[in-house]
Amino acid sequence: MARSTPPPTFRPVRTWVLDTTAELRVLRAEIHEAVTGHVGEILSGGVPERVVLVASELATNALRYGIPPTQVSLLADGATYLLDVEDRAVDRQPVLAAARQHGEGGFGLYLARRLALQVGWYTDGTSKHVWATFLADEV
Repeated sequence: MARSTPPPTFRPVRTWVLDTTAELRVLRAEIHEAVTGHVGEILSGGVPERVVLVASELATNALRYGIPPTQVSLLADGATYLLDVEDRAVDRQPVLAAARQHGEGGFGLYLARRLALQVGWYTDGTSKHVWATFLADEV
């Protein structure tokens, strides 16, 4: 996965700081609420559900392989959502899963690339960011 930064047009919607995977359930519910504007059951298929799934996968990767804390930010520019997941492991490049059997894990970045418009990563000196974009008008 090539290094790249997202466009600078995005404005913050909400940010979460995670220290453990136990906080992922709350993250998923609150991202869904932030994208849809209401609390409800997370269904499958639409943009809100794709944002939730990618956020959960990227945050899990950051918590497992990065250096805490993990910060998850949701941003928007009116037409597009930007999901940014940040950890402190600036020396660890994100790695796409190699050939693995189903159930062995390691498919978070693969899923992100399949479900998002764009996926990229960069470092800013103290943090590593993995980001993904989604069309907002499909919500």
